[in-house]
Amino acid sequence: MTAHLYRPAVPALFTRIGATSMLTAAALAGTSLIPGMTTRAQADETLAMRAYHIAQSEQGAPFAWGAAGPDAFDCSGLTQFAYEQAGEDIPRTAEDQYDYAVHIRPDHRRVGDLVFFHYGDSIYHVGFYAGRGEVLHAPKSGGLVRLERIWSDDVWYGRVDDD
Repeated sequence: MTAHLYRPAVPALFTRIGATSMLTAAALAGTSLIPGMTTRAQADETLAMRAYHIAQSEQGAPFAWGAAGPDAFDCSGLTQFAYEQAGEDIPRTAEDQYDYAVHIRPDHRRVGDLVFFHYGDSIYHVGFYAGRGEVLHAPKSGGLVRLERIWSDDVWYGRVDDD
């Protein structure tokens, strides 16, 4: 009987460019080359900012009623998809997302917070606060995920707590 030693497979990328070059490439390219590795900047980034950056990458995706990605979105589908990709499960509808979020005053809002559009007590739309009075959202049928000026004073803000 012959003993077999375990030899982990070495990714082809390591054998082609070498370990030192691989680590340099990972540092320059982010962390996509080494799964599970995060940079200090990524570790310091809030959950809301991670979700916002994911939503930013979906700009240009079409609106589709009831869609939650990855190819099309409605408003709450975009926010749910982005948070899920960032590592947090949030409810599906805008109203449920409002109930889930920590409510914040407008003067405490920051990029990545959720913007809830309402009529009276009824929430009808949600997007990400993008700064400068803009919202990143999936607007309506025929629209694309995009940045737009916040068009109403009837908005509330919420933050998904990353504790």
